[in-house]
Amino acid sequence: MRPVLRFVHTKGADPEVALPSYETPGAAGADLRANLDAPDRERGLTLASGARAIVPTGLRVAIPEGFEMQIRPRSGLALKHGLTLVNTPGTIDSDYRGPLGIILINHGDVPYTVAHGERIAQMVIAPVVQAECALVGGLDDTARGAGGFGSTGRS
Repeated sequence: MRPVLRFVHTKGADPEVALPSYETPGAAGADLRANLDAPDRERGLTLASGARAIVPTGLRVAIPEGFEMQIRPRSGLALKHGLTLVNTPGTIDSDYRGPLGIILINHGDVPYTVAHGERIAQMVIAPVVQAECALVGGLDDTARGAGGFGSTGRS
């Protein structure tokens, strides 16, 4: 099943900025673009080294029930400029209807200016299974047991 995402623009968004798009036929993620507020469109939005900000996409979305939208960094921005997402992957639930904002952080050594219309993150649509939570008297044993971080070998 190929879910259909329904988008609307937020108030004041630039309708000329493209909707999310898959850049290659095999892409798992569709690129999301910055849709900056009118005063920032010409100069862009500058993130100092170590700074974070919510970058608007100018979109609201209806995701079909039974699916989620995961927001992930773009690898090129991460490698070349140190830009990533604070909460990655971020999750947009099917019942959320507010504006989509991307929480970018600049881990690079120099300021980075996000341009209006620039591809800033990617969205991956995934099915959701809700679990039932039950309190039990004990858990079954496994080979790993209670071994925590690094317990399965060298990283």
